[in-house]
Amino acid sequence: MVRAGQAQPIQAFIQEYEQEASMNVDTTASGVILIVDDIPANLGVLFDFLADTGFQVLIAEDGESALQTAEYASPDLILLDVLMPEIDGFETCRRLKLNHATQDIPVIFMTALTETIDKVKGLNLGAVDYITKPLQHEEVLARVKLHLNLRNLTKQLQAQNLQLEQEVVERKRIEADLRHHTAELAEWKNRYEAIIQASGQILFDWNSQTHEVTYGGNLTAILGYSPEEMAGGLDRWVTLIHPEDRSRFHAEIDRVIVTKQPFHQEFRVARQDGTYITVESKGYFFADSDGQAIQMAGFIVDISDRKRHEEALRETSQMLQALIQASPLAIVVLDPEGRVQVWNPAAQEIFDWSESEVLGEILPIVPTAKQGEFRAFRQRVFQGESFTGVEVSRQKRDGSFLELNLSAAPLRNAQGEVTGVIAMLLDVTAKKQLESQALRAQRMESIGTLASGIAHDLNNLLTPILSSAQLLLMPAKLPEAKKQQLLKTMEASTKRAAALVKQVLLFARGVEGKRITLQMSHLITEIRQITQETFPKWIEVEAEVDPNLWMVSGDTTQLHQALLNLCVNARDAMPNGGTLKIAATNIWLDEEYAQLNIDAKVGPYVLIIVTDTGTGIPPAIIDRVFEPFFTTKEVGQGTGLGLSTVVGIVKGHGGFVQVQSRVGQGTEFKLYLPIAQTYDLKPDATEYDELKAGHGEVVLVVDDEDAICEVTKTSLEYYGYKVLTAKDGVEAIAIYVRHQSEINVVLVDMMMPSMDGPTTIRTLQKINPQVKIIGVSGLISHCPMTEFANSNNVKSFLPKPYTSEELLQNLRVVLTTY
Repeated sequence: MVRAGQAQPIQAFIQEYEQEASMNVDTTASGVILIVDDIPANLGVLFDFLADTGFQVLIAEDGESALQTAEYASPDLILLDVLMPEIDGFETCRRLKLNHATQDIPVIFMTALTETIDKVKGLNLGAVDYITKPLQHEEVLARVKLHLNLRNLTKQLQAQNLQLEQEVVERKRIEADLRHHTAELAEWKNRYEAIIQASGQILFDWNSQTHEVTYGGNLTAILGYSPEEMAGGLDRWVTLIHPEDRSRFHAEIDRVIVTKQPFHQEFRVARQDGTYITVESKGYFFADSDGQAIQMAGFIVDISDRKRHEEALRETSQMLQALIQASPLAIVVLDPEGRVQVWNPAAQEIFDWSESEVLGEILPIVPTAKQGEFRAFRQRVFQGESFTGVEVSRQKRDGSFLELNLSAAPLRNAQGEVTGVIAMLLDVTAKKQLESQALRAQRMESIGTLASGIAHDLNNLLTPILSSAQLLLMPAKLPEAKKQQLLKTMEASTKRAAALVKQVLLFARGVEGKRITLQMSHLITEIRQITQETFPKWIEVEAEVDPNLWMVSGDTTQLHQALLNLCVNARDAMPNGGTLKIAATNIWLDEEYAQLNIDAKVGPYVLIIVTDTGTGIPPAIIDRVFEPFFTTKEVGQGTGLGLSTVVGIVKGHGGFVQVQSRVGQGTEFKLYLPIAQTYDLKPDATEYDELKAGHGEVVLVVDDEDAICEVTKTSLEYYGYKVLTAKDGVEAIAIYVRHQSEINVVLVDMMMPSMDGPTTIRTLQKINPQVKIIGVSGLISHCPMTEFANSNNVKSFLPKPYTSEELLQNLRVVLTTY
């Protein structure tokens, strides 16, 4: 260390001191003093004095160095010269006090200034004292010790204050936690007491050695006794137990005393008013203050209502079981896998399977073809849907089919989960057969009402045919153009007559019960055509159909009859003529409309409106027009089943009917039919751009009508075929045996004498299983003959009358496809 008085530059002195100080300074020790003076001699003298006194001493030559040293060394006190170049002592002090790291270090000014104003300025800047130069070592030492002691006391006071503050904060936290826990305990106590009161339980605490019992909870509310009135321990409680239950109670008490297991029993106890209630008691042992398990705590609950409810449930279950057993409906319950859980006597009677045969088994009544439909239906029920009045086909034990009316709903457990499905089935097979007979009678009645019109139309169609034939047979030669015109007239009249006959036969026979996806516009076109051809000419028939009409799922024959019944009623209401209009459009029924009309449901419908301009229906009877056998017509002119049949058919299709009428102005019937959800798409028939001529193929034509054989032979030979003919099945078999290797196809009429078509076909197939046959019949399709043909590998079927074009097209398809 360089001492004061040595002759060397001040900068060298400072550097030497800083190196030594940086090696020896311990800023954690007390008594570290920073001396700031720009005169090396002053620094050296003061440094030696303070160091010899036992202080750690740091030095700085100017204000800037003092600021840096004070910040990184944190001295306990600073002796600061006032007069220094660049940054004087006042400015250095001001900056020290602005710095958070150095603002608490005491500063003592060293100055030769004696003016009071200078001292006041220094004190205002934050200095703690002044030492006037020339310095007196004793004074310096005294003032340094004084302020260091003050500094240490301040630090201790601050530390104590900080500790005290922490202790206060901790105590407040503990107090807050205590208040919180106290509040929680109070809340839990209140909640526990509220739960006990709300639960309707009696609490008890029983000492198994002294038999003392204390009560809490709803003792008075349940039994009518106060806790004081129940004094007397276990013996007092036993006096309330029904005499018939006391032996069981004592046995349970003996058991739990020996085993220390939980107590649980149901028994009857007497209330204060003398009535008995059923209670459930549960008790559990716990250790007392001595650690012995002689204390039992438990509760007693009044279960009288539950017992009554259980008894009522048992009675209800027995009653339901009796109803199920006695019900005329077949009642079946299935589990989620489709296994039978309930099978009542009616189900056994209807399906001919006994209960023991089907319980726990998959339902055996669903036909194989209906399995997919049944699974989809069951899935929807298990998803929560209910169904009422669904018509289904099911199978008896002997394989015969039943028509049933099905209602089904899901069964749910207490949690609302679907655990099964209950189905109720009503056998409506006989009813369906009666309905079918009634509908057929209705059709025949309708045909009877149209008979005169049909005869009139047929006569009109036969007249040009007969006249044209006579003209063509006249000896005088007609011009070729006239012959062609007459032939075209005959062809057109024949086609119209055939269409009329086919339509009447189709309506008369009908195939009921088969639902298909159909376009009502086609049905309306047929109705318009038959009414135009059969109704009096003074009735004008109009049709107005939406070109984008939605499809419906229905029975063509039934819907045909419903519309025809309305049209016949309209005709009868217009004896002097008028207009019959059939319109069809799409409509969406909203929720508001459905609420106002009990039969309507929200969704899309096809609306068909049949309107006439006739006499109308009087308001007094308009509500009765749909009643069976109600009619305003004279005896013998109507059965009164027409409109009731219409309503039955439309409701059977899920729709409903409305009527509006004004006397003298006409009547309007509205038929609402729900649309089909899926469409039956059928491929378009093969189109032929031209007739396909034959190439010498041999055709055997079998028909008992000579004219048909002759015309068919002429047509086929004209187009390049070779033809053999037979008048009945016997002759056909003989010809086929002789020319089997030559004959390519056989054209067989289904109705012939001696041997009919089906017999002929079976015989030909025995001779040659690969024989190609085209069936021909003058009856409409779906008759037994044609159904036989369709099911016995007949390649094609031609209804009479047929054109040469239809014959040639069918021949070409059979010859090239099969």
